[in-house]
Amino acid sequence: MSLLTQAMEDVVLMEKNREPDGEGGFTTDWADGVQFKAAISFDSSMEARTAEKQGVTSLYTVTVPVNCGLEYHDVLRRLRDGKVFRVTSDGDDKI
Repeated sequence: MSLLTQAMEDVVLMEKNREPDGEGGFTTDWADGVQFKAAISFDSSMEARTAEKQGVTSLYTVTVPVNCGLEYHDVLRRLRDGKVFRVTSDGDDKI
């Protein structure tokens, strides 16, 4: 078992559901989707801290198994503490 495998924990992919609100708009609800394993780590490097001072919010790296393809703007929730993450980069660039 590798260190990466040991660092993986349960997360769930969130599914977005939009329904008409009856007044010409809509409401958005989030529902739990597929559950899978992911390793989530906070980037506390000097470059990340510099970017944070320039307005970039917290920088995390999410590592998932090869067969689990996350797409740009997917939302996932860590089951341990309920923290929600949104994918803000193209995962194909980091394979």
